Amino acid sequence: MNAIKSLEAKAFSRYVRMSPFKVRRILDQIRGRSYEEALMILEFMPYRGCEPVLKVLCSAASNAKHRFGTPKSSLFISEARADKGPIMKRFRPRAQGRGFPIQKPTCHIVITVSENR
Repeated sequence: MNAIKSLEAKAFSRYVRMSPFKVRRILDQIRGRSYEEALMILEFMPYRGCEPVLKVLCSAASNAKHRFGTPKSSLFISEARADKGPIMKRFRPRAQGRGFPIQKPTCHIVITVSENR
């Protein structure tokens, strides 16, 4: 059986200064939806993580248009994930000369768009 492989385009954003848990709740809302529907959802969601996700989504759609000539209206999100990046470790001064550790998480956002459903 000869399966027809759909054309996929990817976009990455690495070292985003945000927890991957916060980004994943946004990606769960747009995964499997069409490109235009995902744009509408991201525009009106109240979370700070929507901005980097929106940039990656627009970049993935532009990659598909540039590489394959696919119109943006026929795209849908086939994969959306947020992987854990390195954690920046800092210290906050506390009482009596002690130091309190602070962890500043980062994440890598990956979005793949595809033409065929």
